[in-house]
Amino acid sequence: MKINLANIKKAKKILDKSECVAIPTETVYGLAGNAYSDKACIKIFKLKKRPKNNPLIVHYYNRKNL
Repeated sequence: MKINLANIKKAKKILDKSECVAIPTETVYGLAGNAYSDKACIKIFKLKKRPKNNPLIVHYYNRKNL
């Protein structure tokens, strides 16, 4: 999938439903979800088979979002 406005809007719709999307980085794909959604966070833990005592990283656009 190419990074363009149409695909960004698709990803936003998915994230707004507390689902997860794959995000390309320089080296690997990351999983993204709404950090304010328990459903999305639980899904990421399950998909990554991550222990519950191993926290996730949250990225914010700016400090106003904290």
